[in-house]
Amino acid sequence: MLAHLRPAIVLTVFFILLTGLAYPLAITGVGQLVFPAQAKGSLISENGKVIGSSLIGQNFAEPRYFWPRPSVTADAPYNAGASTGSNLGATSANLKERVAADVERLKAAGMPAIPADAATASGSGLDPHISPEYAKAQAARIATVRGVPEADILALIDHETYGRLLGIIGEPRVNVLEINLALDERTLK
Repeated sequence: MLAHLRPAIVLTVFFILLTGLAYPLAITGVGQLVFPAQAKGSLISENGKVIGSSLIGQNFAEPRYFWPRPSVTADAPYNAGASTGSNLGATSANLKERVAADVERLKAAGMPAIPADAATASGSGLDPHISPEYAKAQAARIATVRGVPEADILALIDHETYGRLLGIIGEPRVNVLEINLALDERTLK
C-alpha cells in the first residue's frame, strides 16, 4: 500500500511546489521585468510622493477640477477596498433617485449637457476614466474658476484623451487623475 501512496504524495508535493510557488514567483518576476510600472500598480507620483494610481479613480469634488463619474463603493467614494457595483437594476427606485440627484447636482453646477457617465457609476465603482463628452461638459466651469480661456481647457481635454485600442477596441476616454494633474501643471491656480 505504501508503494502506491508514495508516488501520489511525491507528485502532490511536487505539483504544489511547482504550481503554488515556482510558477507564481516566475510570473511575478517576469511581470516586474517586462512591465515594471504596471506590476507595481500603475502608481502616479508627484515630488516623490505617491498620489494615486492611473487604474483607480479618485474623488475630486472641487469646482476647479474635473469630476469623476459617481462611485458606489461602500463607506466612501472610490474606496479601493470595497470595489463593487450597486447591484441596482433599471427598475430600482433607489437607482432612479440617485441618478436624478446627480443630474440635479450637475445642472446646478451649470453643466449644459449631461452625458450618461456623468450620472451613472461603473461596474466596479472605481473607474478612473470619464468620456471626452463629460470632460468637455465641465470645461466652462473649470475655465471660469481657474480664470483661463475655455479653449485652453478644451485643448487639454483633446491632448489627454486616450483613443480606442488598435482603433477599434473600447471607447475614447480621459483619465481624471491624469488630466487634473496636467491642469494643475498648466494653470497653477
